[in-house]
Amino acid sequence: MQLVLERCTIRPWRLNDAESLARHANNRKIWLALRDLFPRPYTIQDAHEFLQRTISERSAMKFCIEIDGVAVAGIGVHPGEDVHRTATTGYWLGEEFWGCGVMTEAVTAVTDFCFENFPLRRISAEAFANNPASARVLEKAGFTFEGRLKNNALKDGELLDSLLYARTSSAVRAGDLRVC
Repeated sequence: MQLVLERCTIRPWRLNDAESLARHANNRKIWLALRDLFPRPYTIQDAHEFLQRTISERSAMKFCIEIDGVAVAGIGVHPGEDVHRTATTGYWLGEEFWGCGVMTEAVTAVTDFCFENFPLRRISAEAFANNPASARVLEKAGFTFEGRLKNNALKDGELLDSLLYARTSSAVRAGDLRVC
């Protein structure tokens, strides 16, 4: 899969993205907006391990965001299990590209792609309440604010609320409905 957009290209991760990944991901401001699974500092070894794991899993829903031929960000959609035809999404972007509309474009395109290609009915995302830029990305990408999760995260010693957003698919595909 490759989506060529106005500001960026969405594509699978490659092993040769390691140096760029480590350079852009090794940023405290980025780490503060993400779950603790995202390493800090983000080393070249972390980049190699992530890329090896992602490529070997052949994940259809973990994508690189490329600008001018360089990996500068990541976005993933993580499907629910069992009866849940839902997924969650998460993303980060190298700081030098903040405020340029890149992530809004990427979130919109990846969400559309996932609704069109996977049996999903809902994609949700959480932004920490102290990160209004991420909340704004979700709103601009068509996500609806569903609620505030009080004291939902402990990040860097600070207890934070999370803002829950979701976008739903209105399309019904063949095979989704049973006729009795």
